[in-house]
Amino acid sequence: MGHRKYSAPRRGSMAFYPRVRAKSLESRVRTWPDPKLEKSSLLGFAGFKVTNLNVLSVDDREKTPNYGKNLMSSSTLIVTPALKIIGLRAYAETSNGRNAIFDAFAKDNDKFLLKKSSFKYKEGKLEDINAQMAKIKHVVAIVSSYPSSASLSQKKPYVWEVPIGGKDIKSKIDYVVSNFGKQVNITDVFEKGQFIDISAITRGKGVEGPITRFGVKRKQHKSRKSVRALGTLGPISPAVVTYTVPRQGQRGFHQRTEYNKRILLISNSEKDNDFKINPGGGFEHFGTIKNDYIIVKGSVPGVPKRLVKMRFPIRPISKKIAEPKVLEVFVK
Repeated sequence: MGHRKYSAPRRGSMAFYPRVRAKSLESRVRTWPDPKLEKSSLLGFAGFKVTNLNVLSVDDREKTPNYGKNLMSSSTLIVTPALKIIGLRAYAETSNGRNAIFDAFAKDNDKFLLKKSSFKYKEGKLEDINAQMAKIKHVVAIVSSYPSSASLSQKKPYVWEVPIGGKDIKSKIDYVVSNFGKQVNITDVFEKGQFIDISAITRGKGVEGPITRFGVKRKQHKSRKSVRALGTLGPISPAVVTYTVPRQGQRGFHQRTEYNKRILLISNSEKDNDFKINPGGGFEHFGTIKNDYIIVKGSVPGVPKRLVKMRFPIRPISKKIAEPKVLEVFVK
């Protein structure tokens, strides 16, 4: 780099600071939409990434050059075992934000779930709901997903909160109470052609230098003792290196959210007659799929077997849901 006559644009985005390792393999969904559903339902689901594949479908995007023609799309296969609703949590709005005022759990929750889960349980009775109905502003379902149900070796279940969509608070509570201890399938939440948001932890790449991590240019040949280091860390005064200076550090294993991923296919591996999704010997780094699965258009963060959380789109681009016409699925 050496000498530069004029200033240059900043290298590397500041949008994702701090670029540190995620605290957990499970991503945190901090914001949920309110799609005003006619029928009460979960606003999210979860699955485990399997692999990337190619899908041949008919392009149904109007006013495009390829409308009505065959379109090959790079897609991602996600296995989606059923979620179990194990409890209910109600929130009230206060001056300091939301405050949990009520918890209730199903009676038939197994001991393994209560002991091994990292979720903090509280006592509560369903009879107390009517007494505090006026305070309740938000209702969420406490759900669990067993990786072992997707043929994974992990025994500890994932437990987290999923908001309920519906007309009013009473209908949301009735939906959760009526499904206590029951399993919810992916077809009960999403449908083909729908756009969803996906959140997961990306593939970890370890420690990288500023050239790879931020896209800083290499210095000129023989201009310094180093070539892949920055030309300067900042001015001589004040004698401090600001956090905006590109430095070496962690790359990958960050939480990322992908917006508006379209569901191309929802099916079951055992009942699938049109597409035989399992290759001979199973998928590399995953194995054989024995549950429901979905195929979403585009890439998904993470490596095979990683937990992937899905939700209704928070930035919807279309209200019309058109079922895509999938012709063939090419498994790599």
